[in-house]
Amino acid sequence: MFLHGLGSSSGDWSMQSGPFSKQYRLRTLDLRGHGASRESPRRFTIEAFAADVADALRRDGEPPAHVIGLSLGGCVGLALALAAPDRVRSLTLVNAFAQLRPAGIRGAMKISQRLALLCTAPMPTVARHVARGLFPRPDQREQYLAAVARLGSNPRWTYLAGMLALARFDVRARLADVRCPTLVVVADRDRTVPRSAGALLEREIPSARLEVIPDSGHATPYDQPEVFNRIVLDFLSRVP
Repeated sequence: MFLHGLGSSSGDWSMQSGPFSKQYRLRTLDLRGHGASRESPRRFTIEAFAADVADALRRDGEPPAHVIGLSLGGCVGLALALAAPDRVRSLTLVNAFAQLRPAGIRGAMKISQRLALLCTAPMPTVARHVARGLFPRPDQREQYLAAVARLGSNPRWTYLAGMLALARFDVRARLADVRCPTLVVVADRDRTVPRSAGALLEREIPSARLEVIPDSGHATPYDQPEVFNRIVLDFLSRVP
C-alpha cells in the first residue's frame, strides 16, 4: 500500500510500480481531498486519513499490507500502524516524522513562506514554489513540471487543511507501541523534514532501522528511484 505526499496523489509512485509489481500486488489510493478524492477540509486529520486507509483495506478483504508512505503518507502510515496494527505487516516511513519540526531556521522560513503564499497567491504560484524546492536541478525539469501540475490542481483551502493536519500531528509518546518491522528512510538533502526526525523514529520504534539516501531531497522516490527501490525491496524481502 503506497501512500502519497501532501498535495499529490497516487501518481507519486509511478517509478515504483514496475519494480515492486514483480513481487507484490500493489495498492494505491488518493487520500481525502487529493487527486480524485474530494472531501471537506474541516474533516482533515492524520487519524482520519489513516481510518480511510484501514476502511479501504477491510472493505476489499486485503490481508495485512506492507505500508509505504512519503511525507504526509508516512505520517498516515504511522497513524495506521498505531490505530489498526492488524492491517500493517510492515511500515516504511519516507521523509516522515512523529511531530513536525522545521529543519532549522531555513526550514521554518520555508514553511512560513509557503503559508504566506497559500493565503495570498493563486495555487499555481504556490505549486511552482513548492515544486522548485522538490526538484531544483535543471535535469529535473520533467519531475518539476509534473509536480506543478499535481500540486496546482488542489483547492487552496484543501492544501492548507492538509498542512494544518500535519502541524497538529504528534505521536512521539506512542512510538514504542509500533510493533511491526519498520524502515525509516531519510534524504541527506531534505530541506523540509530534518534528519533528526528520522533519527527519533529509529530510536523510539522498537523494530526500526534507518537508511539515509545520498544526493536526495524531500521527494526521494522520484529523485533517487533506483536506490530507493533497492533499499525498500531488500527490507521487504526480510520481513517474516
